[in-house]
This record gives sequence, C-alpha cells and structure tokens, in this order.
Amino acid sequence: MSKQRKIALITGASSGIGKALAENFSRDGYDVILAARSIDKMQLHATELESRFGITATPIAVDLESQDGPTKLFSEVKDRGLFVNTLANNAGYGAFGEFKDTALESELAMMQLNMNAVVILTKLFLPEIISAKGKIINTCSTAAFQPGPYMAVYYASKSFVLSFSEALAAELEGTGVTVTAFCPGPTASGFQDKASMQASALVKDKKLPTAEEVAALGYRAMQRGQRVYIPGVRNWLMAQSVRFTPRSWVTTIVKSMSKPIE
Repeated sequence: MSKQRKIALITGASSGIGKALAENFSRDGYDVILAARSIDKMQLHATELESRFGITATPIAVDLESQDGPTKLFSEVKDRGLFVNTLANNAGYGAFGEFKDTALESELAMMQLNMNAVVILTKLFLPEIISAKGKIINTCSTAAFQPGPYMAVYYASKSFVLSFSEALAAELEGTGVTVTAFCPGPTASGFQDKASMQASALVKDKKLPTAEEVAALGYRAMQRGQRVYIPGVRNWLMAQSVRFTPRSWVTTIVKSMSKPIE
C-alpha cells in the first residue's frame, strides 16, 4: 500500500457495523486496515475482502480499551509504512443497568474506548488525513442526543463524540476534509449482547435493522460529507424532538423506553 492508494482504518472491525463498513470501503476500492482485538476473525475477513474486491486488507490486533492502545495502533500502522487518508472511529460498547450497580472498571474502560481512543486516533492521524483531503467518520448513536437512564455513561460518551465531531468538522472547513457523526439507532450488531441489554425495552422483541444495512447508509453519508447523519425517519424524528421537549420529560421518556422488561 502506498501514499497514492486510498487507505481506510476501521476500528471495531471484527464484527457488526465495523465489519460491514470495511466491506463498503473495500467495494469502493479502498485498501483497509482492520483494527480490533479479535485477530482470528479479522484475518478471515481480510482474506475474504482481498479475494472479493482485489484490495489489500491488513488486520492489526489492538486493545483500544487500554490507555496505550491507540498510540500502539498508530505506531503499528506507521511501522508498516501505511498512509491513512480515511479514519472510521467505530469501536465502542455500552453497559446496561443502573449506575449504582454497574462495575466502575467497565465504565472506565468504556470511556477510554468510546471517547479517549477517538480523540487520540483522530489527533495522531489527522495530519495525513488533511494532507490527503480525506474523511473521518465517527460512529455515534441516537443515544448522543439525550441523557440515557440505565446506560448513563454510554449515552454521555456518545454525546461527547457527537459534540467533538461537529466541532472538528467546523474547524476543518476549507481543508477538503469532512467529518461525519454517524448516529444509528438500535442495530442487530452484537452490541446488545456485549451490553447485556437483551431485556431492555429498546430492543426486546424488536425487529432491528442489520449492521450491513446501517453501515451502508452511514458509508454513503460519509462520502457525501454529511456532518451528522441519523439513519431512519423514526430515529431522526426522535432525535430532533429532544430539542423541543423539557429535559425532565426527555429523561422520563428515555427511562420508560429503556427499562428492563421481565
């Protein structure tokens, strides 16, 4: 892979939306760097992408929940002589339950992954992205638009990513770089299993869009240079309604929508 090739780095690329984003990039002729902890799954996917699309796929095992994970990933990419012009900060997870009951260690690791890793990777790769007039897509969530009882830290972390993405997009006006805050609603992506939220009213017995469907929409929004993209009319309306609803009502509504169902 050379500086002339389009190269996209996708975090959280071993499953779900990240894996599907990698397929969209590969289909469009990007070489891809797949970053996650599960090297075996990424290696299989990398081989498949290379076979199907004739691109080069490089899997890199990294734990972005650790404090030095993002800098290790940057160093590994540079050691391989790769020049990233598109960054997909997709890795993230949530934890379902009342804050008083959730594990502090898990919440801190979530904050590291959902927020710190996004900032660090963006800071480190931004000079070459600007040089290439490339793109950044940060996977946020409809959770970014309001506080979220039963997932308080997750919702707050996604609000951070949305705010950061919009501010960065404004700063980068005129550079040729676009930043997209991609805000899907609940998606059948494996997220619910990791978050232990199968009993939440948000997802229990609901037919959710697939990760492939959602990723394709987000990818197209990134290529358009759209700053904030919320897939689905219902999701968009719910996110916009928060602007005109008293905040105490918002938390009451979200609490009711998210509460555990026996």
